[in-house]
Amino acid sequence: MTSPTTAPPASSDQAMWARVLTLHSRVERRLAQALQRHHGIGLSEYRALEDLSQASDGELRMQELADRVGLGQSSVTRLVGRLDSAGYAYKDLCPADKRGVYAVITEEGRRTYSAARSTYAEVLSSALNTANSEPDLARTVQSLRNAL
Repeated sequence: MTSPTTAPPASSDQAMWARVLTLHSRVERRLAQALQRHHGIGLSEYRALEDLSQASDGELRMQELADRVGLGQSSVTRLVGRLDSAGYAYKDLCPADKRGVYAVITEEGRRTYSAARSTYAEVLSSALNTANSEPDLARTVQSLRNAL
């Protein structure tokens, strides 16, 4: 029996999830810093530009973009507003359904995404390699890399 001041031991699933979250936060922090420093965009902006550039016609419904980037409706509205202010994307109404709002990538947005893509890839690999050298995270990194 555990005392009130001592937490019960974590299950193997909890321990595994804690390692995944630690890895995630370290990698995300490095990616966000590099994208901001080198390209003046945040991680959410990068991911939105990536999703828009890969979409047919370079556009996605706002709700679909929110789902892909992992944001709520109001957060994705602010995100697209920032992209619009920077000239990277804009909002457009669906011609068939005036209630449908789309985010559309611009040519400047495509150029920014293209330039940021190599930074993202390099920093991601570097962050994973660094984590792979840490005993508490090495198995997690190796498991994720072997999963593909």
